Amino acid sequence: MPTRDYRLVVEGELSDNLGVVFEGMTLTREDGTTVIAGPVRDQAELQGLLQHLAALGLTLLEATAVEAPAKR
Repeated sequence: MPTRDYRLVVEGELSDNLGVVFEGMTLTREDGTTVIAGPVRDQAELQGLLQHLAALGLTLLEATAVEAPAKR
């Protein structure tokens, strides 16, 4: 199964310190939200990311798989 890029949007602007939790992902702040984007190997890794969000008490606004598989 090829790696696929995902875009997760959470409520609030996360600090750079939380970037460590989402290693390998890019955090971008936009209008009171944070976009966490990057490659995800499989469903287990995606579930892990979603569990991190829940553990941090963050509100997930959007989770989108980017159409084209990542080129890695």
